[in-house]
Amino acid sequence: MASKVPVYSTNDLKSTTDDALLPYLCTLPAPYAFKVDHSKSNVRFALGYSAIAIAGFTFYADRTLGWEATSSPWIIAAVVAYFTLNSILTFWLWAVEAGEVFAGKRKTGETITVSSSSKKFSKEYKLRVQYKSPNGKVLQDKRCEAPFTTWFSGEGVFHAEPFRRWLSSEIDILRLAAKENEKKAAKDS
Repeated sequence: MASKVPVYSTNDLKSTTDDALLPYLCTLPAPYAFKVDHSKSNVRFALGYSAIAIAGFTFYADRTLGWEATSSPWIIAAVVAYFTLNSILTFWLWAVEAGEVFAGKRKTGETITVSSSSKKFSKEYKLRVQYKSPNGKVLQDKRCEAPFTTWFSGEGVFHAEPFRRWLSSEIDILRLAAKENEKKAAKDS
């Protein structure tokens, strides 16, 4: 049985929808599939885990050396580094990633970046899609939105096919991929 999402929780509806993007964009037919670009998430993880390592070090130093050792220049430097890394991480999340839920690249070199947003208590899912050629020329920069009820049932069950249809009706490259899938399905039957 499919898992259910609370229909009045915009955050859960958005998270479930965001999670459905990656498998769809990575399993498109042959020339259209995207490979995930992890460069931004790698930076996020490096910043976060570095801050956690520093926090762990300071905790260990406090437990083993006692409270008096926390006034040591090394501990003070570690605390400053921790707050600096967390500040950079916060900036990275808000300004650099800015709601990005998928970044990928096709074998032909085109890149796609998908950012999503939804306001609290709103039932609208908003996407911004930037599709670029290998040389960086913008092929499509589109903002689109639809109600969550387009792909969620009244019980909160996510239905992938209506979501994919909506995406392919809004994004040019996905429309081409959907037509390719239809041709394959017609050929196979």
